[in-house]
Amino acid sequence: MRRFLGLARSDCLDRATLWLAMLAAGALLFMVAVISAGVVLRYAFGIPVLGLNEINQMTAVVLVMAALPYCTARNGHVGVDVFDNAIGRWGRFAGDIGSRLLSAFVLSVLVRRAVAKALDAYEFEDTTNMLGLPIWPFYGVLALGMALCVLVFAVQIFGLLREGAR
Repeated sequence: MRRFLGLARSDCLDRATLWLAMLAAGALLFMVAVISAGVVLRYAFGIPVLGLNEINQMTAVVLVMAALPYCTARNGHVGVDVFDNAIGRWGRFAGDIGSRLLSAFVLSVLVRRAVAKALDAYEFEDTTNMLGLPIWPFYGVLALGMALCVLVFAVQIFGLLREGAR
């Protein structure tokens, strides 16, 4: 176990979040290339790209959900500390634990639904309207990103409880 931002973390979890972050980076580069090509083809040559919206929507799912665990593990989400001085260290501690518990609970419910939707989409061979892209892999990435985020929250909660209020 190594220490990161005062919290215990595992090498396996770090690698998993990093791999998903690299997938998100690849999705971002892909989106930039596809959108750029679409703009050039449409306005320079008058050739619109069929299904560009579908490609962007599906790639955006991968981008956001694959980056979520990495951002969570590094405490990269926006936080507001307006009441920090008023509630004291025990209030902040309770807020840190409570927010992670609530987030983990909500995401775990969403993971369950995303897995069910992925299985349904696979079973019924659901595809996008224009290009016929299979939808189940995108539900899979959605579920994987959120599930890994739940694990990150669990590790953070464990670390916070072990260290106590500071």
